[in-house]
Amino acid sequence: MMAITQSTNWSARGASGGGVLIIADQDAVRNAEDAVAAAQGRLLARVGWADALDRFEQQGAVGIVLAEAAGVDDAVLAHVLPVLDGIARRDTTRIVATIEPRQIDLVAGALTGAGVDLLCGPTLADRVVALCLAASGHGERAYDVVRESEATRLRRLHEEVARIAETLARLTRDDPAPHADPGFARSVEEPTLSYRTQSIDAPPVEIAARDIRKAIRARRLRDQHFGAGLFEDPAWDMLLDLFAAELERAQVSVSSLCIAAAVAPTTALRWIARMTEAGLFERRPDPFDRRRAFMGLSRRASMGMRHYFAALRAAGMALG
Repeated sequence: MMAITQSTNWSARGASGGGVLIIADQDAVRNAEDAVAAAQGRLLARVGWADALDRFEQQGAVGIVLAEAAGVDDAVLAHVLPVLDGIARRDTTRIVATIEPRQIDLVAGALTGAGVDLLCGPTLADRVVALCLAASGHGERAYDVVRESEATRLRRLHEEVARIAETLARLTRDDPAPHADPGFARSVEEPTLSYRTQSIDAPPVEIAARDIRKAIRARRLRDQHFGAGLFEDPAWDMLLDLFAAELERAQVSVSSLCIAAAVAPTTALRWIARMTEAGLFERRPDPFDRRRAFMGLSRRASMGMRHYFAALRAAGMALG
């Protein structure tokens, strides 16, 4: 159920509010146009994927590009998306791209900017929410037509990532407790944070990847007995998966990380984007395939996880 809420002024933010360019082949145009209309956006133009590059050369500044990529040939996407990514970075254009599960690695590897929202198998409502959040420029408060529950969930996502970043940072310094007000949690990117290998009482201990994998399996077993969704915690599930992979010296694709998150692909992709922006995850290009990227923990996140599990061991507590 969508509700009409606070209206976004699409023209008040210069290029970022200047309208929507649709890239879609004929069978996907209707969905895109309906979403723009429902979001009360201004449609600049619609163009097919075969003509997208020519359109980029002619088009002036665009606020938002809605790219209906589901079903489009991989070779076409590999040709067009890097150019679109470059335009988005240069002009601060926001990109909303709809994809299929099989396209996650290809599209996520090509569209790596901060202003990208990937929607996997989206509904009309999903498209509308993404367009409104893109128009607002920051994903909070300013939106046109949006499900209240969706807006609340996205705000909580931002707050939760900030809390996780602060917690991991605190584990590697001397602070005994988090800030009293979680709304003022410091960013993991704050330059005053320092990391010391001896900032917890217990010395670092050997951590085995198999133990982390056991903790992950225990979490999935819990879902089997109590139902999927009750214990959703995609950020922690992804941190565990990347930490285990780091210990195994294995590489994790974006699609594999989405599976590890144990939530809907679009939700997982948003968590990945936010965790990357917060400095917890890093994208690492595949040296053998420029179209694909692997995900890994940043040094800060890795150290936080190591200190966390060392503290658990020192306290005689179970991992997980």
